[in-house]
Amino acid sequence: MKKSEATRLNILQKAFELIYVKGYKTTSVDEIIATTQVTKGAFYYHFKTKDEMGLAIINELLKTNFRSTFIEPLENTDRPLESIYQLVYGILMENDLLKVEYGCPTSNLTQEMAPWHMDFTRALNELAERWENAMITCIENGKKEGSVKEHVDAKEVAVFVMSGYWGVRNLGKLENSKSVYLIYLKGLKNYFQSLE
Repeated sequence: MKKSEATRLNILQKAFELIYVKGYKTTSVDEIIATTQVTKGAFYYHFKTKDEMGLAIINELLKTNFRSTFIEPLENTDRPLESIYQLVYGILMENDLLKVEYGCPTSNLTQEMAPWHMDFTRALNELAERWENAMITCIENGKKEGSVKEHVDAKEVAVFVMSGYWGVRNLGKLENSKSVYLIYLKGLKNYFQSLE
């Protein structure tokens, strides 16, 4: 990796960490520069604006991580509902990068930026659609193979799981406790059992 590419990646990673903890709007370019220890000129060489950097965080960091965390576990599974449950369980209970007190980075950015910035809305919506489509495909395959009841509406299940996940992330942030995650996971497991 060239020095320039390494500098850019360092800026994105450190900015993401700050934004995840503090929020997008309350994190200043000066704080990002101080944390990354690059010059202002170096920052603006890589990103014309803070929003350009924010979009790069979504498109260059989050999308890659999102694919490995939210999409790949649902590919080529013969137990779709169990795979979706294990994915959500793992993200909520076992993922050390996502802290209960800070919630879900994608959900946080959606709440903070989507209503006011169409480029953020499009980029974040693309992430959500990828997860939704991965679940729909997974569930439809399960219906064909007989592990999911034929009448199940795959999109309805996917939207239910996603909205529950983002909602419980916010509740966890409010309570600063994973105990609410366990309640959601128990309800999700019971729901999935009714679909098998």
